[in-house]
Amino acid sequence: MIHLPCVRCLVAAVFLLVSLSTGQAATPDESAPVATTTAGKIRGYTDHGIAAFKGIPYGDDTANHRFQPSGPPVPWEGVRDCLDFGPIAPQPQSPHQRTELFPQPREGTIVSEDCLHLNVWTPALRDGRKRPVLFYIHGGGYTGWSSNIDAYDGVRLCQRGDVVVVTINHRLNGFGYLYLAELGSSEFADSGNVGQLDLILALKWVRDNIAEFGGDPHRVTIFGQSGGGAKCATLMAMPAARGLFHRVWTMSGQQLTGRTREHANETARAVLEKLGLTAGRIGEIKTIPMGQLIAAMQGQTFAPVVDGRNLPRDPFSPDASPLSADIPMVMGNTHDETTFFLGAGDASTFDLTWEALPAKLTQHIKQYIGDLAPEKIVAEYRGFYPNYSPSDIFFAASTAARSWKGFVIQSETRAAQPGSTTYVYYLDWRTPVEGGRWRAPHTLDIPLVFDNTVYTPTLTGDGPEARRLGELMSESLIALARTGNPNTKQLPDWPAFSRRKRPAMIFDLKPRVEQDARGAERKLFAPIVYIQPGT
Repeated sequence: MIHLPCVRCLVAAVFLLVSLSTGQAATPDESAPVATTTAGKIRGYTDHGIAAFKGIPYGDDTANHRFQPSGPPVPWEGVRDCLDFGPIAPQPQSPHQRTELFPQPREGTIVSEDCLHLNVWTPALRDGRKRPVLFYIHGGGYTGWSSNIDAYDGVRLCQRGDVVVVTINHRLNGFGYLYLAELGSSEFADSGNVGQLDLILALKWVRDNIAEFGGDPHRVTIFGQSGGGAKCATLMAMPAARGLFHRVWTMSGQQLTGRTREHANETARAVLEKLGLTAGRIGEIKTIPMGQLIAAMQGQTFAPVVDGRNLPRDPFSPDASPLSADIPMVMGNTHDETTFFLGAGDASTFDLTWEALPAKLTQHIKQYIGDLAPEKIVAEYRGFYPNYSPSDIFFAASTAARSWKGFVIQSETRAAQPGSTTYVYYLDWRTPVEGGRWRAPHTLDIPLVFDNTVYTPTLTGDGPEARRLGELMSESLIALARTGNPNTKQLPDWPAFSRRKRPAMIFDLKPRVEQDARGAERKLFAPIVYIQPGT
């Protein structure tokens, strides 16, 4: 359950009890690490030899800057304890919480507009080293979720690769992406993208502070999964982000286009109507209670807006933004994305019959297959994979049409961009959890690149196979962060992606490189016009 700030004292007590029981945030003592930031001194704790700081403010309370860019945090005197996660952004119930596959936020998590906090893990402070920085952006679309989950813990990456890890919270849904620029006064000119501007503010904090934590501000890798990957892709087209990051690694997250201003205006009008705010009263939205705003935004779609100001063009349409052509990029996708999205919400998809399969495809992915008849899809897939069951075909086809199509297009636009270098991977390893029924679902690569399978028993298990994949993928991420190239001694040679051969690393127990993996599926759906969901 998520609580609002009225129970702040109770939640603080819960956090303290949780911390003491897990050993993650011990009571501060004289040996605790202390760092100096531009806003003041902070005290962290040591976890398996790694200095950890949680809940560091990187921006002001956004209640003071609703629908506007935030400023730096208010400086403090003395030493501020940064021993546990900060509040998460205001949000409705996250759609990602409909499955228990991925770990959930802690009981008692605070929801607050004072959500601009980040977490840092580092092997050492002020030692003159210039370690690569791994800056993680959480998923949950643009609507929900947070970084306050142990699956994103940075200790293992720091130990494995001598890197600095940063995770962050930022404004989401309408608080971060409600486009009021054409409906309200000039004070709302940036409103459609303040969630992205929060990310840029956090990257500026890294630029200005990370040397204190032993990090190199000139070797920052942004990485993210699902909505986090899409946020990375959007940052690649934002002029204000230029120079703040130097490599990109995305997982199941792409953003070909932003929202059009026309659609963003429609959403804004719908929210204002629910709030009862007419044209002359839009300014009152800055003082409406947070809970009332959340309710008014429920059910709406939010995404970065191509506003001609902060996001001047679509990130990857009709081509890749030239702003980031020189930045090495890794793009990844899991083999069975939709077991997470569709299987978790419809258990019948795991036990389909041939008779039921066409109707189930129509039910779930009609908007992604255009005029392609579901019976035609089934027939083609039975030819591609004679041993596939009806459920195998359902998840393969729905992944290819729904989740993979945008990924394919984005990789093609990057490959066509002069001077760019892109590496593509597919995660084919099937999690053994629940007898393997989930296959290789959406979110599976998160604990693997973090090398944190110990925290995800319901998703990966923590057996030798999961740990082996965690070793392979985390080492590759670290290699990208260190050199701009994801190749390691443990992998076969991983060539950069090209449209001619389409090489991709297949992460499995025996990693391999395939040319045009699942090419028949790609060609089947290629004629279908793709529209970025939510735009």
